[in-house]
Amino acid sequence: MIKSVRTMTALMVLGAVLTGCGGREGSRTAALAPPASPGPSPGPGPGATVEARQGPPTMAPGPEGLTPVFERRAAGSRDGAPGADKTVALTFDADMTADQGPRASAGEHFDNPGLIALLRRLKVPSTVFMTGRWAQEYPAQARSIGTDPLFEIANHSYSHYAFSSPCYGLPAVAKADMRGDVERAFAAIRKTGARNVVPYFRFPGGCYDDASLKALAPTGVTAVQWDVVSGDAFATDPEAVAEQVLSGVTPGSLVVMHCTRSAAPVTEEALERVVPELRERGYRFVKVSELMRG
Repeated sequence: MIKSVRTMTALMVLGAVLTGCGGREGSRTAALAPPASPGPSPGPGPGATVEARQGPPTMAPGPEGLTPVFERRAAGSRDGAPGADKTVALTFDADMTADQGPRASAGEHFDNPGLIALLRRLKVPSTVFMTGRWAQEYPAQARSIGTDPLFEIANHSYSHYAFSSPCYGLPAVAKADMRGDVERAFAAIRKTGARNVVPYFRFPGGCYDDASLKALAPTGVTAVQWDVVSGDAFATDPEAVAEQVLSGVTPGSLVVMHCTRSAAPVTEEALERVVPELRERGYRFVKVSELMRG
């Protein structure tokens, strides 16, 4: 995954768990629409801005009512001038499968509080795609992330099982169980006290097809993919990760990274270079909701 996600077909299940960089089998585009949220966050208070009152944007359903897929903002979409609005969204997958509790109990770290602290110190708005199992394992951290206006939490499934197979060796979710898996994840995240929860969903491994898009349509989520793969999972060289991000970002990019010490140990160090260099190039960091709104 450090060099090319599509070549990592021989990874063990641990590798699959951290693969947030799969293909885009069912990519589509669709117009923005008012939120059709599976009940993310409580409404804003009376002093909230107009944008906050509108809630996070979602996309209109795709052909035949399929769940829409968002990958990046089109260049110059804000005012028609290519590169005029140099925004980029950094996203972090907080991965943990339904059966990894014993490993966490034995001391394996699927969280990365140092990474979150760095994002706060550098004031980088970010979107964390969280599995329900991760939220259950680290409820205090989920609540802290989900009550900080710098962040928003999106759904990365409950189990981190595949919604389309084959998908990097991940066990598969039955079609009949897909909607329930997503709703269970939202429930687990909200149970922690997180409030900044948005109606976005990232498929484990990035693997999906028309059947999974149809299965999730009743939830009202917008599926969120990416156009820049950081290569941080299992990487040992932070400079290589930083270089891959810096060479891939263009105005409107959406970057996929990970928030787990267990299998993405150099992400924090890579960001110490990525963030200041992108700012020097004139980029502004935004959450996915702002990128989508543009």
